[in-house]
Amino acid sequence: MIFGVIGAGQMGSGIAQVAAQSGFQVILRDVEERFLERARSGMQASLGKLHEKGRLEETPEAVLERVRFTTRLEDFAQADLVVEAIVEHEPTKLELFRTLGSVVQPQGVLASNTSSIPITRLATASGRPERFIGMHFMNPVPLMALVEVIRGYSTSDETAAFITETARKMGKTPIECNDFPGFVSNRILMPMINEAVQCVMEGVATPEAIDGIMKLGMNHPMGPLTLADFIGLDTCLSIMEVLHHGLGDDKYRPSPLLRKMVQAGLLGRKSGRGFYSYA
Repeated sequence: MIFGVIGAGQMGSGIAQVAAQSGFQVILRDVEERFLERARSGMQASLGKLHEKGRLEETPEAVLERVRFTTRLEDFAQADLVVEAIVEHEPTKLELFRTLGSVVQPQGVLASNTSSIPITRLATASGRPERFIGMHFMNPVPLMALVEVIRGYSTSDETAAFITETARKMGKTPIECNDFPGFVSNRILMPMINEAVQCVMEGVATPEAIDGIMKLGMNHPMGPLTLADFIGLDTCLSIMEVLHHGLGDDKYRPSPLLRKMVQAGLLGRKSGRGFYSYA
């Protein structure tokens, strides 16, 4: 099977890595070579750690030989499955799927790794709604077991079965949910993160105290503000905006502090500073 991935960031490169580990021939695409080189280096490091721990049967080099890096969408023409993992911005995703609908072979399945954008809307743009689905991986992809499988309004049973089986072949646990803003994972997670941000803004406690209370009191492996920094505060804001707009309830309104930090370029780990410093 030819497994395509569009977007070589943290999520896309993780999906490509796990697909290659599972024996699929992978095509990974981004808009510039420098992003692809960064992804290659990250995958090499991740595979090296797995190999050192005895969790990788092959060498990292053998796995990477199954990954083709490209900047051309045309290279997905014969792909059996293409998973989109680009920026969480609906107009950009819609434009991409309009193009992919005419590039990928008619029997190919298109999937989105979106965190919150309605699958049905993206499926309509693709021109093949029956062969379109949500395939939402968790971050970091090589370590997290869950894949949320989200059917659009017209997704066929055949497509859903194909994606479920593909996820299992990747060593993941697919769980199906319906196409509502945020699905299940982010409809529950992001309001919790947003409330933690609001607690900082109101002076209820410091970020360290909030994270410590949630880790020790709720047995969370990572505090909500540390997790927000890991995800990216800009991504958290985008998801909250989708929830607020899509569900029409002010309980999903993004915290003013979250919006202000994104405006200031304090995005978390990827910018070097968020609620904590990563210099």
